[in-house]
Amino acid sequence: MKTLPRLAAGLTFALSMAAVTSGFAQTAPDSLKVTFCGTSGPLPVRDRAKPCVAIEAGGSLYLVDVGPESAENIALFKLPAANAKAVFITHLHSDHIGDLGEFNNNGWVAGRSVSLAVVGPAGVDQLAAGINQAYARDHGFRIAHHEHDGVKLPLALGLLTPKVITLPGDQASGKVRSKVAWTDGGLTVTAIAVEHSPVSPAFGYRFDYKGRSVVISGDTKKWPQLGEAAKGADVLIHEGQSSDMTKMVVRALAGGGQGRMSSIMNDTLTYHTTPVEAAELAKAAGVKALVLYHLTQAGLPFFTEAGFTKGMDAVGFDTWKLSKDGMTIELPVGSTDIKYGQY
Repeated sequence: MKTLPRLAAGLTFALSMAAVTSGFAQTAPDSLKVTFCGTSGPLPVRDRAKPCVAIEAGGSLYLVDVGPESAENIALFKLPAANAKAVFITHLHSDHIGDLGEFNNNGWVAGRSVSLAVVGPAGVDQLAAGINQAYARDHGFRIAHHEHDGVKLPLALGLLTPKVITLPGDQASGKVRSKVAWTDGGLTVTAIAVEHSPVSPAFGYRFDYKGRSVVISGDTKKWPQLGEAAKGADVLIHEGQSSDMTKMVVRALAGGGQGRMSSIMNDTLTYHTTPVEAAELAKAAGVKALVLYHLTQAGLPFFTEAGFTKGMDAVGFDTWKLSKDGMTIELPVGSTDIKYGQY
């Protein structure tokens, strides 16, 4: 019976290769790297988790939102959870925060050397406190079971640390409202007010690292102030909702006697951005590339990329892509290259 020894050898090899892969990642040329760990809207979509964008810079990992199912992708894509320093929350809708507790716990167990910061609008303090309370007994069980033979699980490092960002000015002014939310070595992260009312405040984020830059919209209707804040960026990562597909769903639900869900679906048309509008914003901002994520209604049976992006080419901004889970964007320091990949 050699089955168990073979399984053990295979597991050892797999873990060794994961460590080797991690080592290669740490010695790669310096860059600002993006990995899409969740790209869907709120509805269930096969092979797409809810919104989560991972950013690697200067040897550290950061997330923008961590929606349901995304923590599993983070592990599958072998992102260095133990190197995570902060999660930037765009807003407090459930599809953007559902896996925060799991991601925090996974990094703590893996040996993260700092507590994970939760950065974002008012309410992230309550979010962090609630998750800390929800995981309190889990923390105790893991410490009791695993702290031996030199393994330590300091409780303080397993607790989320909130940082509430308050932006200056008034949303009604029509002016860009932004504030530096994080600095770490060569990385600067700026929070930018977007328009997702009645969800308020809601933020986008700009990451600047050694001359390379990425802007992530979060959820918003078309908001020119975000375009102004994105000027000069290499890549704008913007949400996209197909209004045509959404209206088809609204009519189908109403026709099927599901008035409640038809009404709720219809409401979403007021505070999201269509792919065409996102292309218009990218063109006005003069960014080098646009990548659409948070693809609302992309999971519908009649979804096609051509249908979802209808009208984008007519805008006259040609450098755009639709994201999918596992897609990567690498922006090498000292270069103007934009390198796309896929896990």
